Amino acid sequence: MTSIGHPPTGHAVVAGAGIGGLLVARVLSETFDRVTVVDRDELPAQGVPRRGVPQGHHAHGLLSRGCEILEDLFPRLTADLVAAGATTCDIQDDVRWYNDGRLLHPAPSHLRGLTVSRPELERYLRSRVADLPGVVIHERCEMVEPIAGRDGAVTGVRLQRSGHQPEDMAADLVVNAVGRGNRGTEWLRRLGYEPAPEERVDSRLQYVSREYRRRPGDADFVAMVVGHSASVPRGGVALSGEGDRWLVTLFGMGDDVPPVDPDGYHGFAARLPVPDLHRLLERLEPLGEPRRMRIPVSIRRRYEQLGRFPEGYVVFGDALCQFNPSYGQGMTVAACEAVVLRECLEDGRRDGLARRFFERAARIIDVPWDLSVGGDLRFPSVEAPRPLRVKLLNRYITRLHVAAAADPVVGHAFLSVANLQAPPQRLLSPGVLARVLRPRPNGDPAHPRLPAREQIPAGQ
Repeated sequence: MTSIGHPPTGHAVVAGAGIGGLLVARVLSETFDRVTVVDRDELPAQGVPRRGVPQGHHAHGLLSRGCEILEDLFPRLTADLVAAGATTCDIQDDVRWYNDGRLLHPAPSHLRGLTVSRPELERYLRSRVADLPGVVIHERCEMVEPIAGRDGAVTGVRLQRSGHQPEDMAADLVVNAVGRGNRGTEWLRRLGYEPAPEERVDSRLQYVSREYRRRPGDADFVAMVVGHSASVPRGGVALSGEGDRWLVTLFGMGDDVPPVDPDGYHGFAARLPVPDLHRLLERLEPLGEPRRMRIPVSIRRRYEQLGRFPEGYVVFGDALCQFNPSYGQGMTVAACEAVVLRECLEDGRRDGLARRFFERAARIIDVPWDLSVGGDLRFPSVEAPRPLRVKLLNRYITRLHVAAAADPVVGHAFLSVANLQAPPQRLLSPGVLARVLRPRPNGDPAHPRLPAREQIPAGQ
């Protein structure tokens, strides 16, 4: 990324000091000479979960595209986090991916990943953002509501600091990055605007996580992902992380969810589509008790469809679209949105900023939303319309997973799309389509043994 060519001017306020809010603050520091970030939580100096981010106890994924953007925005990020105990990986070669019970063929690829806990990544980004000129982060301070002038444009915010009376703060731009809460809808109504239309999908997913001690020789992989399927609606993830830990998250749907007692937890792992994750747990030492979280409903708020929206106000990240977290898209989509916001500010124009940002962010969100919602709609328990396009695509993806167990090129195409490095059309390109539809005389093993490594041909 190149720096903005206009001198920074004005004051921006960002509500929320999570991953999304910190990425916004980093981008806005290039065009505003003052940026104030506020969060209702006490922000820990160490990489530990905090009250306002309960999902911090559970496994998080930073996709390949997200890694690239964060390294661009925060040079040395990967090296710094690795020095603190995080692990880099080749997403195809160092991660065991099981889709529909089939092992995706490992092979060296250009898809780079980073396994690090959500609290540690947030701590690191917060420290880098706090060091930026003109940026101030206030903890135990939340945005009560935006304040509008006579013309309806947002001109500031009303803040509530812990132990103090509410106070008003003037601002040239206010960004709502408060996360999954729905306060933004009420804020718009108070400003005299209609809320955005919403699309909702409830997967009825719950997950339970537990930490384990990580020792040399535990495994020949950095992470394992066991996807759930319509036939076996249970899955799990094991990620190596800082502090010599494995973070293991198991998830299930409806009434078939992981128990929080240790024996029940391990018993649930034994019922996953493949035995490998359970075998890993059998040789690991637990470091704590399992923790449960109910996955909120996936919600996409279509701000780009609104006819009226206040100037000086932008909605960002999970406040714009919250995904089913089992697909690991949220942090990477926030990083992509940060790039879009940066581009919208490059010409120095701030009028119409929200309109430009929402329209371009919608195109970014389209792909991961369709991928995650399409995946959810494979399950009969998920109540939502199923267009013919989705049904046909899901049938094709099922066949693609069969091919990817034997063909590393097909696996690479799938992971490139899933990691937001390639458009979905890549899966239907002539080269990939021919490999997916190719007859397989050797049968269709549901649980193939680990194949020998193959280098992906150049250009595939």
